[in-house]
Amino acid sequence: MSILLVTSSPRGAASHSTRIATEFAEKLIAADPSNTLVVRDLVANPLPHIDADYSTGIYTPAEARTPRQAEVVGVSDAVLDELFAADTVILATGFINFNISSTLKSWVDHVARSGRSFAYGEGGPKGLVTGKKVYIVLASGGIYSEGAAVQFDHAVPYLRGVLGFLGMTDVDVIRIEGVGMGPEAVTAALAKATAKVDAVVEEARNLAA
Repeated sequence: MSILLVTSSPRGAASHSTRIATEFAEKLIAADPSNTLVVRDLVANPLPHIDADYSTGIYTPAEARTPRQAEVVGVSDAVLDELFAADTVILATGFINFNISSTLKSWVDHVARSGRSFAYGEGGPKGLVTGKKVYIVLASGGIYSEGAAVQFDHAVPYLRGVLGFLGMTDVDVIRIEGVGMGPEAVTAALAKATAKVDAVVEEARNLAA
């Protein structure tokens, strides 16, 4: 199994989403050493926001692209190649202003590409990125999975929507929520997320046995 880990929190070593997602990937590797891991750190190596060169370059034949167009389309090609090569995708993000990090949004913008990850036909759009298992690891200061604040969670619905549009419909969410509510809440949130990770890893280990 090929695993793609995409981290995007600006909090560095203090990031709960990066920590849990990284531990998740490492446990999957330990469960089956034949698994491989590719890490895309969007904070250490942020992707450029899409611009005019990208928007025109993706519709320009490769031999006719300007050097700048070739450069930005090449970035998109690289992240798409990583995505297509993966069997399991782990997307880690903090909950920032009710949505995903801007660095992860840039990743989405580069992989959501007509003719590569989706196509239009007589029946409408069709996702071309199929056969993937996706895990969203989301850390938030408050509780957004239930209660009155559910309406403010634009992160999970957005990711489910765009991933599904691209063909990735097998998506699970691992929440690390309530981390802004004090040390005890942080401990409880991390324990709950770790327990869910361990259950997934144990299932994967049993399948590999």
